[in-house]
Amino acid sequence: MDAVSGGGKGERMAGTPSCLESTCQDQAHEEPDTADGSASGRTAQTARAFVRDYMAFLLPRDLNSLWTIGAMLMAVLVLMLLSGLTLALTYTPDASLAFSSVETLERRVPFGWLLRSLHMTGATFFMAALYLHVFRGLWYGSYRAPRQGLWSVGTVLLILVMVTAFAGYVLPWGQMSYWGADVAGKAVGAIPLVGNTLEGVFLGGESPGTATLHRMFVLHFTLAFTIVGLVLLHVAILHRRGSTSPSGAAGQDRARMLPFHPYFTVKDGLGVVVLAILFTLVMCFWPGLVTEAANYRPANPLHTPADIEPEWYFLPFYGMLQAVPSKFFGLLVSGGAVAILLVVPWLDRGTAATFAAGRWGGLRWLPRVALGVLVCSCVLAGLAGRHHVQGVWLLLGRLATVGYYLYFLGFLPFYSRLVGREARS
Repeated sequence: MDAVSGGGKGERMAGTPSCLESTCQDQAHEEPDTADGSASGRTAQTARAFVRDYMAFLLPRDLNSLWTIGAMLMAVLVLMLLSGLTLALTYTPDASLAFSSVETLERRVPFGWLLRSLHMTGATFFMAALYLHVFRGLWYGSYRAPRQGLWSVGTVLLILVMVTAFAGYVLPWGQMSYWGADVAGKAVGAIPLVGNTLEGVFLGGESPGTATLHRMFVLHFTLAFTIVGLVLLHVAILHRRGSTSPSGAAGQDRARMLPFHPYFTVKDGLGVVVLAILFTLVMCFWPGLVTEAANYRPANPLHTPADIEPEWYFLPFYGMLQAVPSKFFGLLVSGGAVAILLVVPWLDRGTAATFAAGRWGGLRWLPRVALGVLVCSCVLAGLAGRHHVQGVWLLLGRLATVGYYLYFLGFLPFYSRLVGREARS
Protein backbone atom coordinates (compact mmCIF):
# COMPACT_ATOMS: atom_id res chain seq x y z
CA MET A 1 0.00 0.00 0.00
CA ASP A 2 3.08 2.20 -0.29
CA ALA A 3 1.75 3.85 -3.43
CA VAL A 4 -1.39 4.80 -1.59
CA SER A 5 0.20 5.81 1.68
CA GLY A 6 2.23 8.51 0.01
CA GLY A 7 5.43 7.59 1.81
CA GLY A 8 4.78 9.37 5.15
CA LYS A 9 2.79 8.10 8.07
CA GLY A 10 1.06 11.35 8.96
CA GLU A 11 1.03 13.07 5.55
CA ARG A 12 -2.15 13.81 3.64
CA MET A 13 -2.15 12.59 0.07
CA ALA A 14 -2.39 15.12 -2.68
CA GLY A 15 -5.57 14.80 -4.67
CA THR A 16 -7.29 12.47 -2.19
CA PRO A 17 -10.32 13.30 -0.09
CA SER A 18 -9.79 14.33 3.49
CA CYS A 19 -11.11 11.93 6.11
CA LEU A 20 -10.58 14.30 9.02
CA GLU A 21 -14.23 15.19 8.96
CA SER A 22 -17.22 12.92 8.57
CA THR A 23 -17.61 13.71 4.88
CA CYS A 24 -17.10 10.15 3.68
CA GLN A 25 -19.72 8.73 6.01
CA ASP A 26 -22.15 11.59 5.41
CA GLN A 27 -22.08 10.97 1.68
CA ALA A 28 -22.87 7.32 2.28
CA HIS A 29 -26.09 8.23 4.07
CA GLU A 30 -27.43 10.99 1.78
CA GLU A 31 -31.02 10.57 0.75
CA PRO A 32 -31.66 10.04 -2.97
CA ASP A 33 -33.01 12.95 -4.96
CA THR A 34 -35.99 11.03 -6.26
CA ALA A 35 -38.50 9.24 -4.09
CA ASP A 36 -40.45 6.20 -5.16
CA GLY A 37 -43.16 4.87 -2.88
CA SER A 38 -43.33 1.45 -4.52
CA ALA A 39 -41.70 -1.63 -3.06
CA SER A 40 -39.32 -1.91 -6.01
CA GLY A 41 -38.35 1.74 -5.58
CA ARG A 42 -37.61 1.29 -1.89
CA THR A 43 -35.59 -1.83 -2.66
CA ALA A 44 -33.56 0.03 -5.27
CA GLN A 45 -32.93 2.89 -2.85
CA THR A 46 -31.81 0.44 -0.17
CA ALA A 47 -29.47 -1.29 -2.61
CA ARG A 48 -27.97 2.02 -3.72
CA ALA A 49 -27.53 3.11 -0.10
CA PHE A 50 -25.82 -0.18 0.72
CA VAL A 51 -23.43 0.15 -2.21
CA ARG A 52 -22.60 3.77 -1.29
CA ASP A 53 -22.02 2.82 2.34
CA TYR A 54 -19.84 -0.15 1.31
CA MET A 55 -17.76 1.92 -1.10
CA ALA A 56 -17.32 4.73 1.44
CA PHE A 57 -16.14 2.34 4.17
CA LEU A 58 -12.93 3.72 5.64
CA LEU A 59 -9.78 1.60 5.79
CA PRO A 60 -6.25 2.37 6.99
CA ARG A 61 -4.20 3.67 4.08
CA ASP A 62 -1.16 1.51 4.93
CA LEU A 63 -2.83 -1.86 4.30
CA ASN A 64 -0.39 -4.09 2.43
CA SER A 65 -0.91 -6.88 -0.08
CA LEU A 66 -1.86 -9.39 2.64
CA TRP A 67 -5.14 -7.51 2.98
CA THR A 68 -6.07 -8.40 -0.62
CA ILE A 69 -6.39 -12.07 0.30
CA GLY A 70 -9.97 -11.50 1.46
CA ALA A 71 -10.96 -10.36 -2.04
CA MET A 72 -9.17 -13.38 -3.52
CA LEU A 73 -11.09 -15.69 -1.20
CA MET A 74 -14.39 -14.12 -2.26
CA ALA A 75 -13.54 -14.55 -5.94
CA VAL A 76 -12.55 -18.21 -5.53
CA LEU A 77 -15.63 -18.89 -3.37
CA VAL A 78 -17.93 -17.62 -6.14
CA LEU A 79 -16.06 -19.79 -8.65
CA MET A 80 -16.35 -22.84 -6.40
CA LEU A 81 -20.09 -22.34 -5.89
CA LEU A 82 -20.85 -21.91 -9.60
CA SER A 83 -18.70 -24.86 -10.70
CA GLY A 84 -19.94 -27.05 -7.83
CA LEU A 85 -23.60 -26.44 -8.60
CA THR A 86 -22.96 -27.40 -12.23
CA LEU A 87 -21.01 -30.52 -11.28
CA ALA A 88 -23.82 -31.62 -8.96
CA LEU A 89 -26.17 -31.88 -11.97
CA THR A 90 -24.31 -34.92 -13.32
CA TYR A 91 -22.92 -36.51 -10.16
CA THR A 92 -24.46 -39.72 -8.80
CA PRO A 93 -23.79 -40.43 -5.08
CA ASP A 94 -23.76 -44.22 -5.44
CA ALA A 95 -20.79 -46.49 -4.78
CA SER A 96 -21.24 -48.33 -8.07
CA LEU A 97 -21.89 -45.22 -10.18
CA ALA A 98 -20.02 -42.29 -8.58
CA PHE A 99 -16.67 -42.88 -10.27
CA SER A 100 -18.22 -43.51 -13.70
CA SER A 101 -20.40 -40.40 -13.36
CA VAL A 102 -17.28 -38.30 -12.76
CA GLU A 103 -15.55 -39.95 -15.75
CA THR A 104 -18.61 -39.29 -17.92
CA LEU A 105 -18.58 -35.67 -16.84
CA GLU A 106 -14.94 -35.23 -17.83
CA ARG A 107 -15.09 -37.13 -21.13
CA ARG A 108 -18.58 -36.59 -22.56
CA VAL A 109 -20.16 -33.50 -21.05
CA PRO A 110 -19.17 -30.33 -22.99
CA PHE A 111 -16.45 -28.53 -21.02
CA GLY A 112 -17.00 -30.96 -18.15
CA TRP A 113 -13.23 -31.43 -17.80
CA LEU A 114 -12.87 -27.67 -17.44
CA LEU A 115 -15.55 -27.46 -14.74
CA ARG A 116 -13.95 -30.18 -12.67
CA SER A 117 -10.47 -28.71 -13.13
CA LEU A 118 -11.78 -25.33 -11.97
CA HIS A 119 -13.36 -26.92 -8.91
CA MET A 120 -10.31 -28.97 -7.92
CA THR A 121 -7.84 -26.15 -8.52
CA GLY A 122 -10.18 -23.76 -6.70
CA ALA A 123 -10.15 -25.99 -3.61
CA THR A 124 -6.34 -25.88 -3.45
CA PHE A 125 -6.14 -22.12 -3.99
CA PHE A 126 -8.95 -21.46 -1.52
CA MET A 127 -7.22 -23.40 1.25
CA ALA A 128 -3.85 -21.79 0.48
CA ALA A 129 -5.38 -18.29 0.60
CA LEU A 130 -7.27 -19.18 3.78
CA TYR A 131 -4.09 -20.28 5.54
CA LEU A 132 -2.39 -17.05 4.46
CA HIS A 133 -5.38 -15.14 5.81
CA VAL A 134 -4.95 -16.86 9.20
CA PHE A 135 -1.20 -16.18 9.12
CA ARG A 136 -1.86 -12.48 8.52
CA GLY A 137 -4.26 -12.41 11.48
CA LEU A 138 -1.65 -13.98 13.76
CA TRP A 139 1.15 -11.75 12.47
CA TYR A 140 -0.71 -8.49 13.03
CA GLY A 141 -2.79 -9.55 16.03
CA SER A 142 -6.12 -9.14 14.23
CA TYR A 143 -7.78 -11.26 16.92
CA ARG A 144 -7.24 -8.73 19.72
CA ALA A 145 -10.00 -6.64 21.27
CA PRO A 146 -12.41 -5.48 20.01
CA ARG A 147 -12.28 -8.05 17.18
CA GLN A 148 -12.59 -11.31 19.12
CA GLY A 149 -15.96 -12.01 17.49
CA LEU A 150 -14.53 -11.42 14.02
CA TRP A 151 -11.72 -13.90 14.72
CA SER A 152 -14.12 -16.48 16.18
CA VAL A 153 -16.41 -16.37 13.13
CA GLY A 154 -13.37 -16.66 10.88
CA THR A 155 -12.12 -19.72 12.77
CA VAL A 156 -15.54 -21.39 12.51
CA LEU A 157 -15.39 -20.64 8.79
CA LEU A 158 -11.99 -22.34 8.60
CA ILE A 159 -13.34 -25.45 10.32
CA LEU A 160 -16.41 -25.62 8.06
CA VAL A 161 -14.27 -25.17 4.95
CA MET A 162 -12.00 -28.03 6.05
CA VAL A 163 -14.99 -30.32 6.65
CA THR A 164 -16.45 -29.31 3.27
CA ALA A 165 -13.13 -29.95 1.53
CA PHE A 166 -12.86 -33.42 3.07
CA ALA A 167 -16.41 -34.31 2.07
CA GLY A 168 -15.68 -33.16 -1.48
CA TYR A 169 -12.48 -35.23 -1.50
CA VAL A 170 -14.50 -38.39 -0.86
CA LEU A 171 -17.08 -37.79 -3.62
CA PRO A 172 -15.05 -38.88 -6.72
CA TRP A 173 -14.81 -42.35 -5.15
CA GLY A 174 -11.35 -43.12 -6.43
CA GLN A 175 -8.80 -45.14 -4.50
CA MET A 176 -7.62 -42.27 -2.32
CA SER A 177 -11.17 -41.07 -1.74
CA TYR A 178 -12.32 -44.48 -0.50
CA TRP A 179 -9.36 -45.10 1.77
CA GLY A 180 -9.41 -41.52 3.03
CA ALA A 181 -12.98 -42.09 4.19
CA ASP A 182 -11.92 -45.40 5.75
CA VAL A 183 -9.06 -43.79 7.70
CA ALA A 184 -11.33 -40.96 8.88
CA GLY A 185 -13.97 -43.46 10.00
CA LYS A 186 -11.44 -45.46 12.01
CA ALA A 187 -10.12 -42.26 13.61
CA VAL A 188 -13.64 -41.28 14.71
CA GLY A 189 -14.21 -44.82 15.94
CA ALA A 190 -11.28 -44.47 18.37
CA ILE A 191 -13.28 -42.06 20.57
CA PRO A 192 -14.15 -43.86 23.83
CA LEU A 193 -17.79 -44.82 24.55
CA VAL A 194 -19.37 -43.15 21.51
CA GLY A 195 -16.75 -44.01 18.88
CA ASN A 196 -18.55 -46.98 17.34
CA THR A 197 -21.81 -45.04 17.14
CA LEU A 198 -20.14 -42.03 15.53
CA GLU A 199 -18.29 -44.23 13.07
CA GLY A 200 -21.58 -45.86 12.08
CA VAL A 201 -23.18 -42.46 11.59
CA PHE A 202 -20.21 -41.24 9.58
CA LEU A 203 -19.89 -44.27 7.30
CA GLY A 204 -23.51 -45.43 7.30
CA GLY A 205 -22.30 -48.99 7.84
CA GLU A 206 -19.25 -51.03 8.74
CA SER A 207 -17.21 -49.76 5.79
CA PRO A 208 -17.41 -46.89 3.27
CA GLY A 209 -20.15 -47.37 0.70
CA THR A 210 -23.19 -45.78 -0.89
CA ALA A 211 -24.48 -44.50 2.46
CA THR A 212 -21.14 -42.75 3.03
CA LEU A 213 -21.37 -41.07 -0.35
CA HIS A 214 -24.90 -39.85 0.36
CA ARG A 215 -23.79 -38.36 3.67
CA MET A 216 -20.72 -36.69 2.17
CA PHE A 217 -22.70 -35.31 -0.79
CA VAL A 218 -25.38 -33.77 1.45
CA LEU A 219 -22.72 -32.44 3.84
CA HIS A 220 -20.65 -30.94 1.02
CA PHE A 221 -23.68 -29.34 -0.61
CA THR A 222 -25.22 -27.98 2.60
CA LEU A 223 -22.05 -26.61 4.16
CA ALA A 224 -21.24 -24.70 0.96
CA PHE A 225 -24.25 -22.42 1.51
CA THR A 226 -23.62 -22.29 5.24
CA ILE A 227 -20.16 -20.94 4.44
CA VAL A 228 -21.69 -18.22 2.26
CA GLY A 229 -23.87 -17.10 5.16
CA LEU A 230 -20.93 -17.03 7.57
CA VAL A 231 -18.84 -15.08 5.07
CA LEU A 232 -21.55 -12.41 4.97
CA LEU A 233 -21.58 -12.36 8.78
CA HIS A 234 -17.78 -12.12 8.81
CA VAL A 235 -17.85 -9.11 6.47
CA ALA A 236 -20.65 -7.47 8.49
CA ILE A 237 -18.64 -7.77 11.73
CA LEU A 238 -15.57 -6.39 9.92
CA HIS A 239 -17.53 -3.32 8.87
CA ARG A 240 -18.82 -2.94 12.41
CA ARG A 241 -15.45 -3.23 14.14
CA GLY A 242 -13.21 -1.84 11.43
CA SER A 243 -10.02 -3.26 9.98
CA THR A 244 -6.68 -3.62 11.71
CA SER A 245 -3.59 -1.85 10.39
CA PRO A 246 0.04 -2.89 9.94
CA SER A 247 0.89 0.21 12.00
CA GLY A 248 -1.30 -0.89 14.90
CA ALA A 249 -3.50 1.61 16.70
CA ALA A 250 -1.75 4.57 15.02
CA GLY A 251 -2.83 3.36 11.60
CA GLN A 252 -6.50 3.40 12.61
CA ASP A 253 -6.54 7.16 13.11
CA ARG A 254 -9.35 8.62 11.00
CA ALA A 255 -6.94 11.12 9.44
CA ARG A 256 -4.94 8.21 7.99
CA MET A 257 -7.87 6.41 6.41
CA LEU A 258 -9.16 6.23 2.86
CA PRO A 259 -12.51 5.11 1.42
CA PHE A 260 -12.73 1.57 0.08
CA HIS A 261 -13.47 2.85 -3.42
CA PRO A 262 -11.51 3.61 -5.53
CA TYR A 263 -8.28 3.02 -3.60
CA PHE A 264 -8.80 -0.52 -2.32
CA THR A 265 -11.11 -1.74 -5.08
CA VAL A 266 -8.27 -1.18 -7.55
CA LYS A 267 -5.77 -2.92 -5.26
CA ASP A 268 -8.10 -5.88 -4.65
CA GLY A 269 -8.87 -6.08 -8.37
CA LEU A 270 -5.18 -6.31 -9.17
CA GLY A 271 -4.77 -9.05 -6.56
CA VAL A 272 -7.62 -11.05 -8.11
CA VAL A 273 -6.06 -10.68 -11.58
CA VAL A 274 -2.70 -11.98 -10.31
CA LEU A 275 -4.50 -14.87 -8.62
CA ALA A 276 -6.35 -15.67 -11.86
CA ILE A 277 -3.04 -15.84 -13.76
CA LEU A 278 -1.50 -18.21 -11.20
CA PHE A 279 -4.73 -20.22 -11.12
CA THR A 280 -4.68 -20.65 -14.90
CA LEU A 281 -1.00 -21.61 -14.96
CA VAL A 282 -1.48 -24.34 -12.34
CA MET A 283 -4.68 -25.68 -13.90
CA CYS A 284 -3.30 -25.81 -17.45
CA PHE A 285 0.41 -26.54 -17.03
CA TRP A 286 0.89 -28.14 -13.59
CA PRO A 287 -2.35 -30.04 -12.83
CA GLY A 288 -0.32 -32.63 -10.94
CA LEU A 289 0.01 -30.12 -8.10
CA VAL A 290 -3.71 -30.38 -7.34
CA THR A 291 -4.54 -33.93 -8.43
CA GLU A 292 -3.52 -37.44 -7.37
CA ALA A 293 -2.91 -40.20 -9.88
CA ALA A 294 -4.26 -42.85 -7.50
CA ASN A 295 -7.64 -41.12 -7.39
CA TYR A 296 -8.10 -41.67 -11.13
CA ARG A 297 -8.51 -45.37 -10.41
CA PRO A 298 -11.90 -46.61 -9.13
CA ALA A 299 -12.20 -47.45 -5.44
CA ASN A 300 -11.16 -51.01 -4.63
CA PRO A 301 -11.91 -52.15 -1.05
CA LEU A 302 -9.71 -55.23 -1.59
CA HIS A 303 -6.55 -53.32 -2.46
CA THR A 304 -5.04 -50.88 0.02
CA PRO A 305 -2.78 -48.23 -1.58
CA ALA A 306 0.84 -48.32 -0.49
CA ASP A 307 0.74 -44.63 0.48
CA ILE A 308 -2.51 -43.27 1.91
CA GLU A 309 -2.26 -39.55 2.45
CA PRO A 310 -4.75 -36.67 2.34
CA GLU A 311 -4.53 -33.47 0.34
CA TRP A 312 -1.61 -31.19 1.18
CA TYR A 313 -3.72 -28.83 3.29
CA PHE A 314 -4.57 -31.66 5.69
CA LEU A 315 -1.04 -33.07 5.91
CA PRO A 316 0.11 -31.13 9.03
CA PHE A 317 -2.86 -32.41 11.02
CA TYR A 318 -2.44 -35.90 9.55
CA GLY A 319 1.19 -35.84 10.70
CA MET A 320 0.13 -34.84 14.22
CA LEU A 321 -2.45 -37.63 14.21
CA GLN A 322 0.23 -40.20 13.38
CA ALA A 323 2.87 -38.76 15.70
CA VAL A 324 0.88 -39.77 18.79
CA PRO A 325 0.87 -43.52 19.52
CA SER A 326 -2.73 -43.58 20.81
CA LYS A 327 -5.45 -43.19 18.16
CA PHE A 328 -7.74 -41.28 20.52
CA PHE A 329 -5.09 -38.88 21.79
CA GLY A 330 -3.79 -38.49 18.26
CA LEU A 331 -7.28 -37.43 17.21
CA LEU A 332 -7.42 -34.99 20.12
CA VAL A 333 -4.05 -33.47 19.22
CA SER A 334 -4.92 -33.24 15.52
CA GLY A 335 -8.37 -31.75 16.06
CA GLY A 336 -7.11 -29.52 18.86
CA ALA A 337 -4.58 -27.98 16.48
CA VAL A 338 -7.49 -26.34 14.66
CA ALA A 339 -9.80 -25.83 17.64
CA ILE A 340 -7.12 -23.95 19.59
CA LEU A 341 -7.46 -21.07 17.14
CA LEU A 342 -10.86 -20.35 18.68
CA VAL A 343 -9.29 -19.37 22.02
CA VAL A 344 -6.36 -17.35 20.66
CA PRO A 345 -7.95 -13.99 21.69
CA TRP A 346 -8.06 -15.23 25.29
CA LEU A 347 -4.58 -16.75 25.24
CA ASP A 348 -3.14 -13.44 24.10
CA ARG A 349 -4.69 -10.92 26.49
CA GLY A 350 -2.80 -7.96 25.09
CA THR A 351 -4.42 -5.10 23.20
CA ALA A 352 -3.28 -2.95 20.31
CA ALA A 353 -2.72 -0.07 22.74
CA THR A 354 -0.45 -2.03 25.08
CA PHE A 355 1.56 -3.44 22.20
CA ALA A 356 2.05 0.06 20.80
CA ALA A 357 3.49 1.29 24.12
CA GLY A 358 7.15 1.02 24.98
CA ARG A 359 9.86 -1.08 23.34
CA TRP A 360 8.38 -4.37 24.53
CA GLY A 361 11.39 -5.01 26.69
CA GLY A 362 13.61 -4.75 23.59
CA LEU A 363 12.04 -7.93 22.26
CA ARG A 364 10.26 -6.68 19.15
CA TRP A 365 11.88 -9.49 17.17
CA LEU A 366 10.49 -12.22 19.42
CA PRO A 367 6.94 -12.45 17.93
CA ARG A 368 8.38 -12.85 14.43
CA VAL A 369 10.72 -15.62 15.53
CA ALA A 370 7.90 -17.38 17.40
CA LEU A 371 5.57 -17.18 14.41
CA GLY A 372 8.39 -18.46 12.20
CA VAL A 373 8.71 -21.47 14.52
CA LEU A 374 4.95 -22.03 14.19
CA VAL A 375 5.13 -22.00 10.38
CA CYS A 376 8.15 -24.33 10.38
CA SER A 377 6.32 -26.66 12.77
CA CYS A 378 3.35 -26.84 10.37
CA VAL A 379 5.64 -27.59 7.42
CA LEU A 380 7.56 -30.25 9.34
CA ALA A 381 4.35 -31.89 10.56
CA GLY A 382 3.08 -31.97 6.98
CA LEU A 383 6.31 -33.55 5.70
CA ALA A 384 6.18 -36.07 8.53
CA GLY A 385 2.62 -36.96 7.58
CA ARG A 386 3.64 -37.40 3.95
CA HIS A 387 6.40 -39.80 5.03
CA HIS A 388 3.97 -41.60 7.37
CA VAL A 389 5.96 -40.57 10.46
CA GLN A 390 8.53 -43.33 10.02
CA GLY A 391 12.16 -43.33 11.14
CA VAL A 392 13.52 -39.85 11.77
CA TRP A 393 10.17 -38.36 10.66
CA LEU A 394 8.60 -39.73 13.85
CA LEU A 395 10.91 -37.57 15.95
CA LEU A 396 10.45 -34.56 13.66
CA GLY A 397 6.68 -35.00 13.71
CA ARG A 398 6.59 -35.01 17.51
CA LEU A 399 8.92 -31.99 17.73
CA ALA A 400 6.74 -30.16 15.22
CA THR A 401 3.62 -30.96 17.24
CA VAL A 402 5.23 -29.66 20.43
CA GLY A 403 6.45 -26.53 18.64
CA TYR A 404 2.97 -25.85 17.27
CA TYR A 405 1.27 -26.04 20.64
CA LEU A 406 4.05 -24.14 22.42
CA TYR A 407 3.30 -21.07 20.30
CA PHE A 408 -0.32 -20.92 21.45
CA LEU A 409 -0.08 -22.29 25.00
CA GLY A 410 3.36 -20.95 25.88
CA PHE A 411 4.43 -17.96 23.85
CA LEU A 412 1.15 -16.01 23.50
CA PRO A 413 0.31 -15.92 27.24
CA PHE A 414 3.94 -15.19 28.20
CA TYR A 415 4.47 -12.39 25.71
CA SER A 416 1.16 -10.64 26.38
CA ARG A 417 2.04 -10.56 30.11
CA LEU A 418 5.51 -9.24 29.33
CA VAL A 419 4.12 -6.42 27.20
CA GLY A 420 1.37 -5.64 29.71
CA ARG A 421 3.93 -5.40 32.53
CA GLU A 422 6.04 -2.97 30.52
CA ALA A 423 3.03 -0.87 29.55
CA ARG A 424 2.13 -0.47 33.24
CA SER A 425 5.67 0.45 34.29
